[in-house]
Amino acid sequence: MKHLLGEASPGEEEAVNEWMNENAVNKEYYNQLKKIWDNSKKLAADSTLDVGKAWERFQKRVADQNKTPKALNRGRFSWIRIAASIILIAGLGIAAYFMTNNNEPKEMVTQTGQNVLSDTLPDGSVITLNKRSAITYPSKFKGDTRAIALKGEAFFNVAPDKKRPFIISVNDVRVTVVGTSFNIKSENGITEVVVETGIVQVTKSGKTVELMAGEKIVMPANDNNAAKEKVSDKLYNYYRSKEFVCDDTPLWKLVQVVNEAYDTKIIIGRKELNDMRLTTTFNNESLEKVLEVIHLTFDITVIKKEDGQIILQ
Repeated sequence: MKHLLGEASPGEEEAVNEWMNENAVNKEYYNQLKKIWDNSKKLAADSTLDVGKAWERFQKRVADQNKTPKALNRGRFSWIRIAASIILIAGLGIAAYFMTNNNEPKEMVTQTGQNVLSDTLPDGSVITLNKRSAITYPSKFKGDTRAIALKGEAFFNVAPDKKRPFIISVNDVRVTVVGTSFNIKSENGITEVVVETGIVQVTKSGKTVELMAGEKIVMPANDNNAAKEKVSDKLYNYYRSKEFVCDDTPLWKLVQVVNEAYDTKIIIGRKELNDMRLTTTFNNESLEKVLEVIHLTFDITVIKKEDGQIILQ
């Protein structure tokens, strides 16, 4: 068994090889056991495996392997029958081992660095992970819920399943849905949930707030009394749509998102500029183009420092 698992020591490997080279019967015995081992692993890897049919195929395979077109003497025939029985028992154990372990969900992690990534979960739900974000989920959802954990930011398009709610844990907040689309952002202990379609339940410290489409909630780390509010813009969606959609949006908020998107450090140099409003859409524009529009719209001077800072003055 250690030899087949690849765990045998050099001495054990040598002993196996010597045993196989003693005679043709030993070699035949090994080859049959190796074939059953390899086929058992293939069966286990099949996620749509019908165990009953697999057992029937297994029995037929062993029976076919034990047939021989040559006449054998009684002694050798008896020996091979015993060997075949041993192979059968060993093969059953191997198949059971792989089938059992194949059914146990494994912890999966999807994370991003400097790029946005889309992924499909085992239930068919589709997520889009923003940069420097990660989700942890099982390779197969089992039980009455579909539970995952999030760090960073992601947009979720959850596959409907009324019998198994989809639950996301982020910071000390739990977000529960059945089938809907929404964005979750976690940064510096602050959790923001924005709902596009459907209904989302956000729970923190035993208190639950229900959000409808077009609503959001921002929950600071040390505040359990946050209230829901209307979504005023679609800037949260920039990493998925490649657009900055401003609808009477204050300059400070646009600057915040631009800094995230382009990994820049833009600073508003005068307080009175913070709440200046902008209504426009940047469709996958360069940073230079965005700064030019800000400059022309508000008659603001854009100062670029050697250390990479950009000051709006």
